[in-house]
Amino acid sequence: MFNRRKFLGSSFLASTAWFLRTPDAVITGDDQQPTASGQRNSPLVISTWDFGKAANAGAWEVLSKQGRALDAVEAGVRIPEADPTIHSIGYGGLPDRDGFVTLDACIMDEKSNCGSVMCLEHIVHPISVARLVMEKTPHIVLAGNGALEFALANGFKKENLLTPESEKIWKEWLQSSKYEPVINIENKKYSPGGPLNHDTIGMLALDSAGNLSGACTTSGMAFKMHGRVGDSPIIGAGLFVDNEIGSATSTGVGEEVIRVVGSHLVVEYMRQGLPPGDACRKAVERIVLRDPAKAKGLQVGFLAMRKDGVYGAFCIQKGFTYAVHSATEEKIYESESWFS
Repeated sequence: MFNRRKFLGSSFLASTAWFLRTPDAVITGDDQQPTASGQRNSPLVISTWDFGKAANAGAWEVLSKQGRALDAVEAGVRIPEADPTIHSIGYGGLPDRDGFVTLDACIMDEKSNCGSVMCLEHIVHPISVARLVMEKTPHIVLAGNGALEFALANGFKKENLLTPESEKIWKEWLQSSKYEPVINIENKKYSPGGPLNHDTIGMLALDSAGNLSGACTTSGMAFKMHGRVGDSPIIGAGLFVDNEIGSATSTGVGEEVIRVVGSHLVVEYMRQGLPPGDACRKAVERIVLRDPAKAKGLQVGFLAMRKDGVYGAFCIQKGFTYAVHSATEEKIYESESWFS
């Protein structure tokens, strides 16, 4: 028979033990292999995909000097935004089906301040515009021409984001106009006539003051309908930060992440006591079980960091990777997956 007093007592003791333990380790996705952090609130940055390694290095320049996590994530994701060889983020991103490069980004700090831009054209660094939306306006989201006008009014330079290589790929795609995103193309160089490249970089950071922030930026799915917006710039879907609990970001097919408000869901699972990797697994489970047959052709991955620096990831299909940078390691891990 259920004994409520006994249950509450054991729950209290378990909770007390968790909060009183010394957070002297950063733990990888399976929460089984600790890496010594060296000090309480040791800085840490994690981000999605292999290209997150270079982005993390940029963020670490801020974190290693006792800088703020918010400044770190902005500085970090600006690196792939400006890299023309990455066809799913910023400058050099593949256009929509009409030939327009439209960018989405959001940013969130430890105080739940957040800013977002959607369908922004002609600006290399949408993440920095999103931060100004957060800091200079009473709003959270600016979109389209309004976002562009705001950026130009704040000193951003209008540029052509469609590089010759991306334009060539788009024109070759027009010959068939076949829209068929392929999972895990993010870590491969796009070849003309090859499968569609789509994705984002999501970054989460913990600074030496023990505060969390996150950023997410993308050019979205290649050859999408003009005006399409995925999960990346949507607070709670592509990114969520709760400084009492943890933070999470997502990658993959944004429509599926939006349906479950994925990053917020991951943080709420952590609030209930699940480790980050298990919280990511539960969010993936929600997507897979909603339509198992459809899920076999999808990729969605979640990456999460708890307040004490424990991190983890989980995805639908094998192949999702994430990058980690701390005082003791700089490494890329492959996430566990629902399907092997």
